[in-house]
Amino acid sequence: MQEYTEFFQQNLIMCLVWVGVLAALVMSFYKASTAKYKTIDNDELTFLINKQDGVVVDIRSKEEFKHGHIAGSVHILPSDIKSGALSTIEKFKATPIIVVCKLGQTAPESANLLAKAGFENVTVLKNGMSAWNEKNLPLVSDKAVSKKGKK
Repeated sequence: MQEYTEFFQQNLIMCLVWVGVLAALVMSFYKASTAKYKTIDNDELTFLINKQDGVVVDIRSKEEFKHGHIAGSVHILPSDIKSGALSTIEKFKATPIIVVCKLGQTAPESANLLAKAGFENVTVLKNGMSAWNEKNLPLVSDKAVSKKGKK
């Protein structure tokens, strides 16, 4: 036991770093197990849209959304979700909701808020639109929609 005490005293910083890493790992697992949403990949998202009439809620900026989004997506800002301004998606409470952001890092917070607001089946696209784009999956843009409307 004395060896452990000596080692800890001589390597205090390294030991504290390891304790911090362990704590972060435990918190990560705890957060994942208590999350009110599920993380899905591109294939599962496509299945939810095609077979279960899932609705994609895109929380990226308006400019990013206009540049290209998944067909049928509903655009809503995270600030609107935080403030409870959910009128555009209120009718989808019993429908599978897939929250997407740019990299998959900001969507979990919005997904938790939607679940707390009574949305029954909330999921997050793993790695966000970057994963969707990486697989060259289809996007629509407002420019493409407006061009079709002009013909």
